[in-house]
Amino acid sequence: MRRIVTVALVIVCAGCASMSPPKPWEKGDLSRASMQFDSDRLGAKYTDHVYQSKEMTSGGQGVGGGGCGCN
Repeated sequence: MRRIVTVALVIVCAGCASMSPPKPWEKGDLSRASMQFDSDRLGAKYTDHVYQSKEMTSGGQGVGGGGCGCN
């Protein structure tokens, strides 16, 4: 039984190792802007900056208020 499990594990690992990454022309639909999580990168950076500025100065999500001093 142990040999069968070992052989099966080797076959599974060998099958995963032989897969090659997709070529650029195979990723055409995935590279569209509508398929991205954040299609507006500048807006996402700005939103992340505002979030980090407020949360880092207030001590985390459990504390009320923001980094501007208003509660």
